[in-house]
Amino acid sequence: MDGPAFDPGAQLAFASKGDGTLTVVHEDDPATFRVIATVPTQRGARTIALEEPTHRLYLPTAEFGPPPEPTPDRPRPRPSVVAGTFVVLVVGPK
Repeated sequence: MDGPAFDPGAQLAFASKGDGTLTVVHEDDPATFRVIATVPTQRGARTIALEEPTHRLYLPTAEFGPPPEPTPDRPRPRPSVVAGTFVVLVVGPK
C-alpha cells in the first residue's frame, strides 16, 4: 500500500509521502483526529506495511541518483535507484 496505514489497536493513522517524513495521527474519537508526530524516514519511503500485533511499520526505499534525460515518451522520468541501496525501514516499538 502506498501512503496510508491504520493501526486500530493503537488508534493511529500513518501517512508516508515519500519526501522523507511519516505523519502520525491519533484518532481521539470517530470525529476527532490530531497530528501527534512527524517522523523522519528516508526519501522515497512511501509504501507502508503494518504489522498489527507488534504495531511496527515497514517502509521499503533506496537511495536515488539523477533521473535519466527526458524523452518524448517519458517527459518527466523518475530518478534512478542506486544499486545496492535497497533497505526496509522499521518504525515502531522494539
